[in-house]
Amino acid sequence: MYQALYRKWRPRTFDEVVGQEHITETLKRQVAAGRLSHAYLFTGTRGTGKTTCAKILARAVNCQHPVDGNPCNACPACLGIENSSILDVVELDAASNNGVDQIRALRDEAAYTPAAVAKRVYIVDEVHMLSTAAFNALLKILEEPPAHLMFILATTELHKVPATIKSRCQQFAFKRISPKALSDRLRYVAKEEGIPLTPPAAELLARLADGGLRDGLSLLDQCSGTDGELTEERVLEVLGLTGSRRTAQLLDCVAREDTSGALAILGELYQDGKDMGALLGELASLVRDLLVRKTAPEGGRSLLTGGYGEKTLRALEEQFTAAELVQMMLLLQSAQADLYHSSSRRVDAELCLIRLCDRRLSDTPEGILSRLSRLEAQAAQGFPATPSPAPAVPPAGESAPPPEEPQPEPEEADEEEPPFVFAEEEDAPPWDVEPPPPPVQAAPPQPEPPVAPPPAPAPTEPAAPADGAPTWAGFLAALKGLPPMVDSFLRNPASVTGVFEENTLTLWTDSDLTKSFLSRGNTPALLEQAAEAYTGQKRRVAFQVGKPPQADPPSPGKADNFDDLLALGQQFGNFTVK
Repeated sequence: MYQALYRKWRPRTFDEVVGQEHITETLKRQVAAGRLSHAYLFTGTRGTGKTTCAKILARAVNCQHPVDGNPCNACPACLGIENSSILDVVELDAASNNGVDQIRALRDEAAYTPAAVAKRVYIVDEVHMLSTAAFNALLKILEEPPAHLMFILATTELHKVPATIKSRCQQFAFKRISPKALSDRLRYVAKEEGIPLTPPAAELLARLADGGLRDGLSLLDQCSGTDGELTEERVLEVLGLTGSRRTAQLLDCVAREDTSGALAILGELYQDGKDMGALLGELASLVRDLLVRKTAPEGGRSLLTGGYGEKTLRALEEQFTAAELVQMMLLLQSAQADLYHSSSRRVDAELCLIRLCDRRLSDTPEGILSRLSRLEAQAAQGFPATPSPAPAVPPAGESAPPPEEPQPEPEEADEEEPPFVFAEEEDAPPWDVEPPPPPVQAAPPQPEPPVAPPPAPAPTEPAAPADGAPTWAGFLAALKGLPPMVDSFLRNPASVTGVFEENTLTLWTDSDLTKSFLSRGNTPALLEQAAEAYTGQKRRVAFQVGKPPQADPPSPGKADNFDDLLALGQQFGNFTVK
């Protein structure tokens, strides 16, 4: 029966464990010196050797002939533990045995001495899945265990393990395996298995494994069924990563500012069933790789995700500056976060692509810096001169037209003008500035016409009343830079009405759904910043459901009884009111 590569090539000694020398050397010395703890806690990401080291340690402490802290894997104790015939070494899955009853049964069973080996060992995998009651039941036996008992706990989420458990264990943190160590191990396994794996393909598999040897061996196992040499292109094809080439084409359209081409590719991917969130995630991953290569060209190779070839990355890297890549990454992250609340994911993805292609649409500081970095790069390389049109070649048998008379060149200034002119105004960006027009000849003075009175200014609605009190209408007029969905809700009077109070801006919404939408994420922080910029003082943003309370009508003055008397008439009995 065929056995998966990650099971067949599981290390059997500490010396065979890859990339965890800081842990294996310590465990070997403890076993050799007999200074063993009663409880160990192994933490780290998946596929880094936690369970493997736990099984090796269980054999080493019970081995009859240990070799420098390693199990011999030949004595009856090692063979019995390896084939699970010795019941004194138990491996539990806390994900399916997380109740307090299972831990109580384990605690009662642990009191008995082992029957076939020196120590009874319990390996509890994914220990963070235990319930609170189960942790409490395990706590007592961890605190005062019998001499023949040893616990080895393994978890990928250390923050979920109670501090009372961690304080009673020796904790070992397994780190991600480096791509070089992974690549060397994969090439060794491929050589032993007779798989024609090329070094570039091994490096690609190591990057795709993301620090886990089990993932790398599983990917190698998946690709080993192909005919011929296992190359980098073959790995991408077998693993279904050829679609990343479409993502690279999409980013190439962004580099060329080809909005129509980018939208066309997006439409094709949408018709093929591509999820818009996954597409933006792939774009962000590619931009991240380019940014790593741009900022860390020497040591950043090991940090790449591995989904794209060297040729593709090199071609795209040359088309962007670091500032542009940072701005693109921020745009993609913001769009990915907004997709969760979006009513039309395709529209949001299209808007994100349009902003990426047309850099003038971004008025954020990052967008301005990216455009400045582009200008700096162009200035450093020299602005390309406009090529002169090539002379037309006349047909055979016809003479060429006579050359045009050279036009006299205008007189040049004493100083050579720079290749581009910056605006004098501080608020005018340099990329929108046109060269100054030629000086206009002064016309002869004309008699001044009679001065007419200036027209009355058209009434405009001020952003704030004359007395300086902030208003909701003025706040909306000055509001900029919010996500489109949030901005549309705020400008709909049927959905949201804002009321400025002392140190507070209260948003009255029409429903709980609108309130929950506006109060999520960083929207309240953005509104507080906008309110501070509008009013000049810090204001807290609060949310309420309903209509804002109406102002109380002015209370009437004290009633005059004499006026009431006059209302009844002027003749009262035997006297008259005058």
